[in-house]
Amino acid sequence: MARPHLGPDHDRTLVAWFQNFNRSWPRLRERYDERFYRMWKFFLLASAGNLRARVNHLWQFVFSKHGIVGGYPAVR
Repeated sequence: MARPHLGPDHDRTLVAWFQNFNRSWPRLRERYDERFYRMWKFFLLASAGNLRARVNHLWQFVFSKHGIVGGYPAVR
């Protein structure tokens, strides 16, 4: 069963992940270089922007071996 398009919600998730990553960067920089920082920042923010602009889409499929009587209650 496909859930509704999740992109409009997931772009906020990606931005929150970036904010957490950016806030944690002072501790992480001891293990990772600036190139890693730039690539991860680009990935998170570009993905968020693409979802927000509806360039890319995100769907979730839920599979069940025997199905779910009455359907799948999508909690949002």
